[in-house]
Amino acid sequence: MSFKSKGHIWPYAIVISILLIIAASAMTVAVAIQHPVEMSDMDMQDYHHYDNNANDIINAKIDFDKKYTLTYHSHSFDQANAIVSYQLVDKSGKAVNDAQMDIIVTRPDNHENDMPFDKPKIENGIYTFEVGALPLAGRWNVLTRIVAGNERRYFNLKVDTRYSNAFEY
Repeated sequence: MSFKSKGHIWPYAIVISILLIIAASAMTVAVAIQHPVEMSDMDMQDYHHYDNNANDIINAKIDFDKKYTLTYHSHSFDQANAIVSYQLVDKSGKAVNDAQMDIIVTRPDNHENDMPFDKPKIENGIYTFEVGALPLAGRWNVLTRIVAGNERRYFNLKVDTRYSNAFEY
């Protein structure tokens, strides 16, 4: 009795390989649909706009920083009652009360919990946004857009409700 193949196994192997490739491709598509790519949080813009205008955005930041000083002024970031406040002064130290400032409080990994705010309480150059209760504990990004006179700047602040005094520019 001979166990030699007479060449009939190759067509089956090729068909099985093609079916395995199709199954792997379908699984890749299914996983990609379940885990979509989130838009970038870079400066409150999608990454296409940022990539196309990166030099203009960087130059606008430099021009803004030559005229103004922006500092994070909140003392803590608490999940039960989050408050975000910034102080804006010109280079002579005079408070700037007429700038337009808006923020988005968002999670770093998705946009399901985005909370936009555009009406701060302004007092002596301190712009205060009362965010209120946050739905989840942990890391949050505070994306800020400031327009003062002809200058504009974007500011990204990373905060954590578990460590209320910890933040990163």
